[in-house]
Amino acid sequence: MQLLDGKKVSEEIKEEIAAEVAKMKANGEKVPHLAAIIVGNDGASLTYVGSKVKACERVGFESTLIKMPSTTSEKELLKKIAELNEDSNIDGFIVQLPLPPQIDTQEVIMAIHPSKDVDGFHPENFGKMALDMSTFIPATPFGILELLERYNVKTQGKHTVVIGRSHIVGRPMSILMGRKGFPGNSTVTVTHTHTKNITQITSQADIIISALGVPNYLKAEMVKDDVVVIDVGITRVADETTEKGYKIVGDVDFENVSKKASYITPVPGGVGPMTIAMLLKNTLIARENRK
Repeated sequence: MQLLDGKKVSEEIKEEIAAEVAKMKANGEKVPHLAAIIVGNDGASLTYVGSKVKACERVGFESTLIKMPSTTSEKELLKKIAELNEDSNIDGFIVQLPLPPQIDTQEVIMAIHPSKDVDGFHPENFGKMALDMSTFIPATPFGILELLERYNVKTQGKHTVVIGRSHIVGRPMSILMGRKGFPGNSTVTVTHTHTKNITQITSQADIIISALGVPNYLKAEMVKDDVVVIDVGITRVADETTEKGYKIVGDVDFENVSKKASYITPVPGGVGPMTIAMLLKNTLIARENRK
């Protein structure tokens, strides 16, 4: 069994991006600038946005963090997005999800200009991705592709089972794994809450990508030998034995499934760090496009 080490690969990607930024600086060019809007003070979101800002510093990007109160109206947020769309100094920006209930997430995603949508959630970018056109791929799926590519995991002709159909991970992964090229060319089955006999399906899979958010859902008896397992799940589970009082757990019963897998991502340290690295990569692409 080989660990798909997202922490290690994400560091390599950041070093590659930092080298590109150093070249830009040396040529007197403007360095990429990423902005993030966060509405309210959700603990997990604040931590996540904080690590994005740190990652920007690490690679030499400029970054702007815009904090708005949880009482912000949809109109106020859309006004802020319009300002960032117009700001020629900002190459790409994200609005951290989830948003408070008074704000329609879809309206917000639609308001971000596709050329600055480094999260890859805008319908125009999603449509281009589905049509194999060059565009921003959502950061988590982009990170998974990068992991598969850098570890040279064979995907052609393989049966990939995606667990979960969210617009952020499951749906894009199912499209990307079935596209022409590498990683891709696999036969994809998408499963979700209404799928019957899920164990029958997962036990035939060569590659399983689980983005369900249910701790330890995928058990050893649900997979075959030599399966490749990508665990996108990330759930805080109470654990009194730890300093923080919780531990981070994935969708996969790692201890037992890893005994059967040929490749597997750990949680934490697998897909998570890749997401931030690929957000930086998308911002670099946005800067190059704007040139």
